[in-house]
Amino acid sequence: MKRVIVAISGASGSVYAIDLLKELKRIPDVEVHGVISDWAYENIRLETDLNKQQVEALMDVHYHNRDLSAAISSGSFLVDAMIIVPASMKTVAGIACGFHDGLIGRAADVTLKEQRPLILVPRETPLSPIHLENLTKLANLGVKIMPLMPAFYNHPQTIQDLITHQTMKLLDALKIEHYLGKRWQGEDHEAI
Repeated sequence: MKRVIVAISGASGSVYAIDLLKELKRIPDVEVHGVISDWAYENIRLETDLNKQQVEALMDVHYHNRDLSAAISSGSFLVDAMIIVPASMKTVAGIACGFHDGLIGRAADVTLKEQRPLILVPRETPLSPIHLENLTKLANLGVKIMPLMPAFYNHPQTIQDLITHQTMKLLDALKIEHYLGKRWQGEDHEAI
């Protein structure tokens, strides 16, 4: 069984996290340990029709962001990867500086110190030089930075198509096998 941490911080884009959680729920050999910040709950309320309990039900284990005694706050608790989607710039800054005022930051800090895969999915625009410095610092430490950017080569017809494609990319980054979304197959070219 693969064990992943999915954290939702207070940036806009909670629909991406929810779509990822729904897909992970369909995969029987993945155990999701989740944590949601207070501002993420507010964005979920503003951006979706789901309530707090419905989102938490998509996780196998849910921790409160203030619970620093949670299993995921220790390096002795083994996980395969952590993803923060969406990652607010406050969360990114806290991780880059080693400052954590909640479980999301602590779990990310543990993921880094244990040299496990950490994936940040920032959702902010434009990016200030401070944002770019923090993201670059983390990328140089081996963190995978995956901004929420839509793809159009697959000819999306709906907003859900755009979200699904991003979920496909996130599952790929987590190294979780799936059959979601349309992949680029290249173009047919005549031999020269």
